[in-house]
Amino acid sequence: MARSLNRATLIGNLGRDPELRTTPSGISVCTISVATTDSYKNKSGEWQESTDWHSVVLWEGLAERAHKFLKKGSKVYIEGKIKTRSYEKDGVTKFVTEIRATNLILMAEKPGGEGTERFPSDIDSTSYDDGMNDDDEVPF
Repeated sequence: MARSLNRATLIGNLGRDPELRTTPSGISVCTISVATTDSYKNKSGEWQESTDWHSVVLWEGLAERAHKFLKKGSKVYIEGKIKTRSYEKDGVTKFVTEIRATNLILMAEKPGGEGTERFPSDIDSTSYDDGMNDDDEVPF
């Protein structure tokens, strides 16, 4: 049986404060918008920047921690899976592509502006289980 891999890794900044909701069954879900910026030289040799926006969804304990510790402008490291879903609005089917986060690290500047540190230390721990074991074979 062939294996595949669906993994997204982002380092960027929040474009707005996290939005925390609760499903009818009581599960916490948080959505954030993360901006990633790429720099490149154009044909004239001038530096240009291009920003992409990513919708990220966090569930349960990870959602609650994100809502507690993140705010607009926060620099974050996100790992997750790319998911596409659809819904119907006014008789029109809409499609949404988002990152379903499995890991989150808040990246804060160290005193003196040197590099980053993990803060708080437990924000990247989740109870998320994607069905993969450490014993599973590498998919390539």
